Amino acid sequence: MGPITGSIRREGITTAWLDWGGDGPPVVLLHPNGFCAGVYDPLARRLTSRYRVVGIDLRGHGSSDDVVDPALLGNDAMALDVLAVADHLGFDRFAVVGVSFGGGVGIETAAAAPERVDALVLCEAIAIEVQARELQHFGFQGGPDGGEHPLAVGARRRRDVWDDRAAVSASYGSRPPLNQLAPEALAGYIRWGFRDRPDGTVELACRPETEALIFGSPDRHGPVQAFDALRRVAADGRVPAAVMAGTRTDLDPAWFRAQAETLGVDLQLIDGGHFCLFEDTDRAERLVIESLTDLSDPSQI
Repeated sequence: MGPITGSIRREGITTAWLDWGGDGPPVVLLHPNGFCAGVYDPLARRLTSRYRVVGIDLRGHGSSDDVVDPALLGNDAMALDVLAVADHLGFDRFAVVGVSFGGGVGIETAAAAPERVDALVLCEAIAIEVQARELQHFGFQGGPDGGEHPLAVGARRRRDVWDDRAAVSASYGSRPPLNQLAPEALAGYIRWGFRDRPDGTVELACRPETEALIFGSPDRHGPVQAFDALRRVAADGRVPAAVMAGTRTDLDPAWFRAQAETLGVDLQLIDGGHFCLFEDTDRAERLVIESLTDLSDPSQI
């Protein structure tokens, strides 16, 4: 059986989610930029033996509304969407697992409502000290592409429309970085991360412009503000957290060391790249369960 779908509307924007059900305390899964909640499908199914598992399509992704206004793509706004979904589902308290961009949104969620977040599991979260931003600018300065960040340039060049999902799978599964994902995780992304078109073709659910703006816009509440929020989470002390990073990440490992140091925890290194949590489902299940168990408050069990 597949997950149940749902959606709510907040301030004119629809946010959708996948609900795998399960018994136990709620866990909310937040995906990387350009992906969707469906990439968690194989992991979410495993976690239902211990948790009530919900994955949110962050605005502009998956089945949520298209958004191409950078002012509406801030991590802080998406954190409020997460809290609105939790309210709708009756989650007074919940844990958050966030990968990459989803980790940045998870940090903002914990900062906005520390009394509601039981635990925060971050894997390669995009939360960067201002000095690191200046050295490795997310509003890339100079270069032949109009001064944009290279990842934003690449996002705008992504092929938007495909003949069918089989063609997407053949292409994505044959080249990095997506060929490094576990096949079942890639299948979940392709199933829920593409929309059927009337002519029988499929298109990306996350518009290339949306992905590009999240990577490169200097006008959104983004990675530096997420690191400031992480400092507030650490100072507040109510949200226990874990920080993970891939041993072969193509990002700066210093980002994740700084996150762990700020939170006063050890950095957990995982054999793999930026999307290491999606590369091996057995390992991901073990890592998430161990982290949530270690971070759990016995009084809430």
